[in-house]
Amino acid sequence: MATATKQPQVPDAVNTSVRVEIFDQGYNLHGTDPDYILKLAEYVDAKIRAVAEQTRTVDTARLAVLAALNIADEYHLLKRKADGGTSDSSKRARQLLNALDEVLDEGRCAVRGLARSAQE
Repeated sequence: MATATKQPQVPDAVNTSVRVEIFDQGYNLHGTDPDYILKLAEYVDAKIRAVAEQTRTVDTARLAVLAALNIADEYHLLKRKADGGTSDSSKRARQLLNALDEVLDEGRCAVRGLARSAQE
């Protein structure tokens, strides 16, 4: 499991140093949000450990690459779903707009017909 400790504050307030442990190896990372960095480290650690359990390999470089591929796959599946959702929503909105236009046009024609009848 990933762990983190904040390093002593450095003069640069924009970047905070955070020590994280991923798959039993320590890393000093810098960023503006230490909690977010820890969350990412925990996620990566969990992915590597899951791959390690499934593959039974001890080669950490291989585990890291396989975990990265799993994370990239998750990202692209979510991106495809989000992109598809937008186009589906847009398509549905266009269909509803067209249906509304038809109803309004029919209503306008009916009003014109009543107006003509009233004039006669």
